[in-house]
Amino acid sequence: MIQIAPSILAANYAALGDDVRKVANADLIHVDIMDGHFVPNLSFGPDVTKAVNGVTDQFLDMHLMIEEPERWFETYVNAGGDRLVFHVEAVGDHVAAAKQCRELGVQSGFAIKPGTAIEPYLDDLEHFDQVMVMSVEPGFGGQKFMPEVLSKVMVLRDRIKEASLNTIIGIDGGIAGATIAQAAEAGVDAFVAGSAVFGADNPAEAVERLRELAREAAQG
Repeated sequence: MIQIAPSILAANYAALGDDVRKVANADLIHVDIMDGHFVPNLSFGPDVTKAVNGVTDQFLDMHLMIEEPERWFETYVNAGGDRLVFHVEAVGDHVAAAKQCRELGVQSGFAIKPGTAIEPYLDDLEHFDQVMVMSVEPGFGGQKFMPEVLSKVMVLRDRIKEASLNTIIGIDGGIAGATIAQAAEAGVDAFVAGSAVFGADNPAEAVERLRELAREAAQG
């Protein structure tokens, strides 16, 4: 399964609805929520999330780069989020946070920074619908892909297969035509792409091209 998730962080904010409609062929829409504390940047909030949800029926993948994300789970579910992906570095109990997401009727996921080890979380994967491996430091778009994080992807892929889980492996940061193949070869399922999609002349074609490159690499 290959999923392409355009990140609206790279969209034209003055025409956000139009840009979202341009990628109707995408598998889901990635919404970055930043609070200026957990990461040194501010982005969208629940109002923008609700507006995006109003112009598309696509699955909204909420990447919560915020402190104390549990306090905001219900807000973003009410705004239209379909999966809440919080950072393990921002919560005290990642399993309890996952259960809270599911009690609210949405999928749960955790994101992990490049410098955070994956091993402490491998025994808890059954509680998560997705693990998002950050391939840049979270907080800003347009950064260079960090290939060293693919070792985490391979560890995750082995554990998910060994435990017969359906947990999706996502990757976020620096994904483009030149980097998506190596991520797919490592075992990534879902690819967040910002500039590579919304910076293209035809975002829908960019989505298809990225999907094609990932499929070829995954099968190869």
